[in-house]
Amino acid sequence: MQRFDSDAKGPLEGVRVLDLSRLVAGNMLSVYLADFGADVIKVEREGAGDDLRSWREEDQDIYWKVYGRNKRSLVLDLKSAEGLERLRKLVRHSQVFIENFVPGGLERMGLAPALLLELNPALVVVRISGWGQTGPFNHKPGFGTLVEAMSGFAFLNGYADRPPVLPPLALADMIAGIYGAAGVLTALRVAEGEGRGQVIDLSLFEPIFSVIASEAAKYKLTGVPTMRSGNQSTHTAPRNIYECLDGKFVALSGSMQSMAMRILDTIGRPELKSDERFATNDARVANRDALDAIIAAFIGARTQQANLDAFEAAGVTVGPVCSVADLIDHPFVTGRQAIVEMEDRELGSIPMHNIVPRLSESPGNFTRPAPRLGEHTLEILAELDRLA
Repeated sequence: MQRFDSDAKGPLEGVRVLDLSRLVAGNMLSVYLADFGADVIKVEREGAGDDLRSWREEDQDIYWKVYGRNKRSLVLDLKSAEGLERLRKLVRHSQVFIENFVPGGLERMGLAPALLLELNPALVVVRISGWGQTGPFNHKPGFGTLVEAMSGFAFLNGYADRPPVLPPLALADMIAGIYGAAGVLTALRVAEGEGRGQVIDLSLFEPIFSVIASEAAKYKLTGVPTMRSGNQSTHTAPRNIYECLDGKFVALSGSMQSMAMRILDTIGRPELKSDERFATNDARVANRDALDAIIAAFIGARTQQANLDAFEAAGVTVGPVCSVADLIDHPFVTGRQAIVEMEDRELGSIPMHNIVPRLSESPGNFTRPAPRLGEHTLEILAELDRLA
């Protein structure tokens, strides 16, 4: 079990972040900055705090424990003149300001970006919303679920003979948070070099759309939309998940010509390499159901481990389909320390993802557990009193 080290320093030391966001995207963004040493202050409401605290499993705020790590919690009443004045003073001494109110909400609070930049011309203001600050949907609230549906992701996800499938996690929010962190670091470089802050308009829609944007180009050029194809690919074959003799599964990908040929050798069907149905990638895609049936017969007659051994010995790109239960003690995960067991005040310890990415010379650190609501209010207000 690892312990938090409050004295550890990171490459973003000296960067103060005011995070007024709630739920996922903002917390994903700010936990990245916090992991690398930024002083992230969660500005929260009295009583409830960040809504992520209410996402509980077995009566534990597990989501908050993971994505609230390395942050401090400050309770302020932003409906009061005193609370707003304290926030404005913090703005003058911060580098980043994050919010995810419905567009216009910040303005109604008397905290329009222009006013924030007047208080601090080098400030980076991140505005997270479902649909962006401009455009015909800018007035609408937008949770990730709606964005995952409208972005085209759900339409592509699943099987052709079944309804579209939403992801089982907050995918749009997570992708937006990662994009947002990259945007903040880019804007900080400008601020540090030129003393000029700016506003980052971060919608949930555009980040997730960017990962399927080639579909728009494809449709525009061909007039043919990509349909749901399950675990198959519409541009390379073979590529699928196959059931093994023991009821477990393996994933197989032959996305290069040489790899596809190697797969045919491994399943004992070298003659198929010259079969016009499977000789080229285009032909394999057109005949992927027939090819999958041949591969499935080979894999279905062997256990998962026997399949992994056979394909890996031939240098084929194959891997097991794992549940999270499989991963906790998986030798790859433990060998990479992708999951770390951190001390926890209520549970004794809690597993969470390690810091991503890994920097050789300036790595991130675990400095503090996710804060209790308002845990650092007095500490931060005392610091505020010392600021000019």
